[in-house]
Amino acid sequence: MGDHETMRREVSADKKREFSPVRRVLAITACLLMAALVPACGSEPEKRPLTTSITQAAAEAPGGKVSITIPGTLAADFTVLEQSAKGDLGLAIMPVGGRQLVGLGEWTTGPAWSTMKVPLVVAAERKNPGGQTYATSAAITASDNSAADSLWSSLGTPREAAQSVQAVLREGGDSVTVVQEKPKRSEYSSFGQSDWSLADQVRFASKLPCIPGSDKVVKLMGTVSASQQWGLGSVFDTAEFKGGWGPDTDGAYLVRQFGLVPASGGSVAIALAAQPDSGTFSDGMNLLDDMAGLISQHLGEFTGGSCPAR
Repeated sequence: MGDHETMRREVSADKKREFSPVRRVLAITACLLMAALVPACGSEPEKRPLTTSITQAAAEAPGGKVSITIPGTLAADFTVLEQSAKGDLGLAIMPVGGRQLVGLGEWTTGPAWSTMKVPLVVAAERKNPGGQTYATSAAITASDNSAADSLWSSLGTPREAAQSVQAVLREGGDSVTVVQEKPKRSEYSSFGQSDWSLADQVRFASKLPCIPGSDKVVKLMGTVSASQQWGLGSVFDTAEFKGGWGPDTDGAYLVRQFGLVPASGGSVAIALAAQPDSGTFSDGMNLLDDMAGLISQHLGEFTGGSCPAR
């Protein structure tokens, strides 16, 4: 994780699954994604085509309706990418201030790694506003692990620190993720080894700009160091994002990232992850670049959202 993480270890990756694979029958996927919009989605399966031209989800933000639409071209292109990719991919998208997300891909959950530094910084800033400027900046822009460890320690005992970070997640709409107070593997941080699904992460990301005291961390996410400008940072000039990466017990790397991207009507939250078959960090980075490029091709089809007025 962060500057601890060796980039050249090459072994097979363990694979994690939670969502239904996109490469299954697209009509079933579309049905699941549109359940909130089409109550009778499962009532007449014999009338459903074996393929579908769109997958669509709508979200209502406080004070007005905000929709995010992913035409079949994106779903189809993602399927093509996933079938050709040497590894497992996952993607989740949601408008800022929204309530419904769209999930694509086989990979769905795993260690947060350095992406958990975002709620950690929010928690640390709340406890001691402006008190650890260097550590706060380094933890986000350079993914500095020592800086993050100092912020974690500033929150009190490991249990108090975990509870503080978890409280930020809850405020951000993630009602599921449990922040680990003790490390599962001693060589890595406890918070980075917390399991964080793409679905819960994108929910948090969609509310991150709306959380009181989050302005500083969101701004820092827009100034990530050049060496970490992969994924969303490789395509979107004004994206605000944070990446995370680390090896499993066999040394195979998971590479993930979440962030905010401007779109028509506001911004969209995006969470993406790749577990390459090679197990290398570089291959994981390249897969995130591919997914981000795919998203950029369809950005004009997205409707973003914004935070409700305070």
